[in-house]
Amino acid sequence: MSESTTGNPSSPVVLEAWFDLQCPDCTSALDDVRALRAKYGERLDVRLRHFPLPKHKHAYAAAQAAEEAADQGKGWAYAEALLARTGELAERGEPVLLEVAEELGLDAEEFDTALIDGRHLLTVDADQAEGQAIKITGTPTYVVDDERLDGGQSQEGLRARIEEIADRLLAQG
Repeated sequence: MSESTTGNPSSPVVLEAWFDLQCPDCTSALDDVRALRAKYGERLDVRLRHFPLPKHKHAYAAAQAAEEAADQGKGWAYAEALLARTGELAERGEPVLLEVAEELGLDAEEFDTALIDGRHLLTVDADQAEGQAIKITGTPTYVVDDERLDGGQSQEGLRARIEEIADRLLAQG
């Protein structure tokens, strides 16, 4: 997803957040993302990247829906709202994708069309291929300053490590 949380693509520090939008661990990782946003503001550009895991039946469609939300100007808001409903997504499936879009005031009919016509397939496939190429195996995973920080097994210490890297990079800038 090209939409960043700060809207400042030339920020000194870029943090790629590789998420599966049906992953409960990614839901809890949002607390770290929010804390990082609060600490760094415009100095940190957090970018959502898609890595839908095969074990999550609706994650691939969710990634496509998040891309449509980004096209409609609310990519991160959509991702956060959807992650808050991972259990419901797992249970009820794709109707949840449209409900979240409606709740955010997005064009749900366009979401439905986008999921049918596959207009965001290439973006999601490209993210997933890049994730595999850099050896991502689980979510959440972060990449900052070309360092991969894997939270697929444990998220313990990840935010502190991201802060160390960001502080170092910002001091150099």
